[in-house]
Amino acid sequence: MSTETQDTTTVTGTYNVDPTHTRIGFVARHAMVTKVRGSFNTFEGSGFFDAENPSNSHLELTIEAKSIDTRNSDRDAHLKSNDFFDMDTYPQITFASTKVEKVGDENFTVTGDLTIKDVTLPVSVDFELSGPVTDPWGNTRIGLEGSTVINRKDWGVNWNTALEAGGVLVSEKVTLEFEVAATRVEA
Repeated sequence: MSTETQDTTTVTGTYNVDPTHTRIGFVARHAMVTKVRGSFNTFEGSGFFDAENPSNSHLELTIEAKSIDTRNSDRDAHLKSNDFFDMDTYPQITFASTKVEKVGDENFTVTGDLTIKDVTLPVSVDFELSGPVTDPWGNTRIGLEGSTVINRKDWGVNWNTALEAGGVLVSEKVTLEFEVAATRVEA
């Protein structure tokens, strides 16, 4: 399959996140020695991107918290419990942008409100834009890749246990990772 690269001035429009080609993940240090990676498998998002005036851009993302996947069912069950996300009480994690800034040729900072467990706090994510391209079916697609580090305790995700040798089992700092493919639905 070949794709045709488009001029970035043609990127303006309304987009839907393509869940089959997107990863929304996280990384946390475990037992002070290794990193555990996970992702959320069920989510939806959409937004408007204005290439000429990025401050007019906005996006919304809703993640089904129960779709958490760390490739370990026992760990996933613990994360879903009241110790961490209390997903029966708080089934969704949401993000709504409040500001989009261009910070380089293909780089943008998206600031918005992240809500976890009914706690809403501002976060900023630096993204690199790739595309746009026209896929083999005639759709305009863009990609956004970025990450940010948060302190999970700020959102009330507090559980931990001390290690005998010092330190804690789960790091407070968590890296949120976004590898997003979006398809334009309206120019």
